[in-house]
Amino acid sequence: MALLIPRSGPYAALGLSMERAAMLAQAASGADSSTGRLLVIDTGGSPQGAAGAANQARKRKAAMILGPLLSAEVPGVVQAAGGQMPVITFSNDSNLRESGAFLLGVTARQSVAGILRFAADRGIRSVGVGAGAGDNGWADQVRLAATSEGERLGLRITSLPADLSSGFGGGYGDTSDGLPDAVLMADAASLVRVSQQLGRQGIQPLGAFAELEVDRSAFAALAGSWLALPDPRDFSAFARDFERRIGTRPGMIAALAYDAANIAITTAGAAGPGRSALLAANGFDGVCGHVRFREDGSASRALAILEIAAAGARKVATVTSG
Repeated sequence: MALLIPRSGPYAALGLSMERAAMLAQAASGADSSTGRLLVIDTGGSPQGAAGAANQARKRKAAMILGPLLSAEVPGVVQAAGGQMPVITFSNDSNLRESGAFLLGVTARQSVAGILRFAADRGIRSVGVGAGAGDNGWADQVRLAATSEGERLGLRITSLPADLSSGFGGGYGDTSDGLPDAVLMADAASLVRVSQQLGRQGIQPLGAFAELEVDRSAFAALAGSWLALPDPRDFSAFARDFERRIGTRPGMIAALAYDAANIAITTAGAAGPGRSALLAANGFDGVCGHVRFREDGSASRALAILEIAAAGARKVATVTSG
């Protein structure tokens, strides 16, 4: 298996954590050289570098490509792989469906579908979607996913203004529409700013974040919020082992690299690492949750629904979405 990561360039530190996580997976599996040899190739963090790395992987007869990291790198890697090697990318960009790569990143679609389904089951019928902090791809995809998933669930979805500091008086459509039952935010900082105000107005705060963990210092401000995230219990054991061995705490991307390496090792040992093995009906367990790939490269993923309180987070449900 070839791990395509940025060992140089602006994302080199992130690439190093991914490499270390993949090596931990290899060591923990006890895989021999025929099923678990890890070939690490530098992409430099650019589309050109990633395509060149994929060409190297093909020439060195790697059975599977793990990577690249960035969505802009994926088309060149898939083209260079030439259908000879499955490509598992770490990107969370849902626009890469049908690109030829399998998306291992936790997507906005997965998070939004999970939190909205849970909310609808508990009587939520209307949801306002906040703009979030700044203008970024994740927030855009949260808004798009909320519109499509809300329609499927029969929810009324409305876009909210960027500035919610003055509350919802006149800021949420016509006053005859009333207040939304819930507000969905795409990042923790934005939800922290409005969650207590929402609670005072009887509005349920919801979160669909790109991060794997929420800073515990924010729990008091987020009290009462519902979040859709990979189960923190699955991640915690990996994080403790990573920190004990490496000396730093891993983030989501390192956890995804760990899961990707385990998927590669599992498929190589079971039925060969081809595309059909990745489409196994039972999917794969991982520290970022159980995942099952589809033909178009997208995946369904098990996520935990967490209810936040000042003293900590409580898991209240598990949903499979995406």
